[in-house]
Amino acid sequence: MKKTVITLADGRELFYYDSGDGEARGQYADRRPLEPMHRAAETRHDEAQGEWIAIAAQRQNRTYKPPADQCPLCPTVGDRLTEIPAPSYEVAVFENRFPSLGGPDGGRCEVVCFTSEHDKSFAGLSEARAALVLEAWTDRTADLLGRPDVRQVYVFENRGEEIGVTLAHPHGQIYAFPYVAPKMDRAITQAAAYRERTGRNLFEDIVERESAGERVIEENEHWIAFTPYAARWPYEAHLYPKRRTSDFTALDDAQRAAFPPIYLSLLRRFDGLFPAPEGRPANRTPYISAWHQAPKRAPGATTEAALHAEIFTVRRAPGKLKYLAGAESGMGAFASDTTPEQAALALRSAGR
Repeated sequence: MKKTVITLADGRELFYYDSGDGEARGQYADRRPLEPMHRAAETRHDEAQGEWIAIAAQRQNRTYKPPADQCPLCPTVGDRLTEIPAPSYEVAVFENRFPSLGGPDGGRCEVVCFTSEHDKSFAGLSEARAALVLEAWTDRTADLLGRPDVRQVYVFENRGEEIGVTLAHPHGQIYAFPYVAPKMDRAITQAAAYRERTGRNLFEDIVERESAGERVIEENEHWIAFTPYAARWPYEAHLYPKRRTSDFTALDDAQRAAFPPIYLSLLRRFDGLFPAPEGRPANRTPYISAWHQAPKRAPGATTEAALHAEIFTVRRAPGKLKYLAGAESGMGAFASDTTPEQAALALRSAGR
């Protein structure tokens, strides 16, 4: 892998990741007349819930659903200037121009572009490109965890307007939190309590239990995907390395090599859940792919947490969405519209 670092016109960093020597992408300067980046976000603590909230009013002015010929994530071509100055790229990562984090309280938000092809999707990438994305995630995780203001690195992809995506170009994001996010904090607390009761690791036991059950979707020598026993979403899959690791940087060569085929297959299964009618464009299921990694400076996090992805869709049936209504939004009390066993069967069948 080749990594090239440049500085954009407003002072933000951009990283090109290439599978080989690649083109000398660093020769292309950002020609936009941008003002210096102003990081105005802040974090406030909700004492009643014990959670941190990001306040980022400047995001009201972020780019919203531009037409394809004005996409800011496509490469720069001629005088059509974008966030990426080079005329082509494989994988590019840059600081978000409209971040939720990064003010005086710390943290950072980055955008990960998986390909320069505007109409592609992650599921349509080659295995080699998926492997390069994994290398970019790993490099950014190592870099961001090394920052003194960062506690947790969260890698994720939102896809589809139903999820709230405002840029159609295939991309994901990285949030480097200056605190431990609520869901991760609860997971570590649960894992610590489980260790106290049983002397074992919670996530290792979950993987062991699920590996012999009817909720397994698919697996290979080093990874396993299953629908969890208490799934919250209509269709949900968790993807774990069979040997527990704390984050991307701890994956070994065999785990890295085995990752692209199973991850791509899993995303294609989601697309296969709701086939498009004959003669219509191929269906793309809206989803969130959320990668959990151990935070730092959290007691027991590295020894108890487990790297894994949680992938779910808000679509519960053709033309129907799962809305978070009163109980889910108001109380965080989920009610699923399908059984996890039915969802696992549907995802297995979607890959045929």
